[in-house]
Amino acid sequence: MTFLRRTLAVAAKDLRSEIRSKEAVNASISFALVILLLFSFAFDLEPEQIRDIAGGLLWLVFAFAGTLILNRSFARELVNDCLDALLASPVTGAELFFGKCLANYVLIMIVECISLPVFAIFYDVRLPHLAMLFLVMLLGTWGITVIGTMFSAMTVNLRLRELMLPTLIYPMLIPALVGAIELSHVLINNGALAENFIWFRILVAFNVIFTILALALVEIVLVG
Repeated sequence: MTFLRRTLAVAAKDLRSEIRSKEAVNASISFALVILLLFSFAFDLEPEQIRDIAGGLLWLVFAFAGTLILNRSFARELVNDCLDALLASPVTGAELFFGKCLANYVLIMIVECISLPVFAIFYDVRLPHLAMLFLVMLLGTWGITVIGTMFSAMTVNLRLRELMLPTLIYPMLIPALVGAIELSHVLINNGALAENFIWFRILVAFNVIFTILALALVEIVLVG
């Protein structure tokens, strides 16, 4: 219970900070909408062709927009040495990391929930399995959040962290992104989900493995 209480306290702190400033969320939503708008003008495709690329385009936007939020996760704690104060507090590294993961997860999901209907309108794409697509978004976004939050902690003191973070996390996210793209493609095209259930297993396994690894290694990353 102590772990959960402290984790939720860290998450609530980050969410309150973001609600006050709206710095990362506004930038992420604006970026996602601009990318969707530009791609809608750049591609002159038939409806069938659009559905073929819809899954990849959707997760490309999610991954890029999410990075803007993840970049701010630990960077906001550098002001007035807040990160040192958090590390000196009774909160453990695992509690701090998991709390920030939860906050980032909520913020990225907000961006995705705003981007999804805009994507459907701009590209005239029907979403016949919206509930299942939302489940895929939950699983895929957790993978992005765990990897991104861990590498955000690793790069927080680097001068070029805005460039280093995407460079580090995107290769690590390939299994999760491929799984999310394949499942989204099947759901958008009203395909047979049972034949592609292996991607659900890959997403779940990816999330479990990297969550455990992150919680085990976060003390080394934060404290050294």
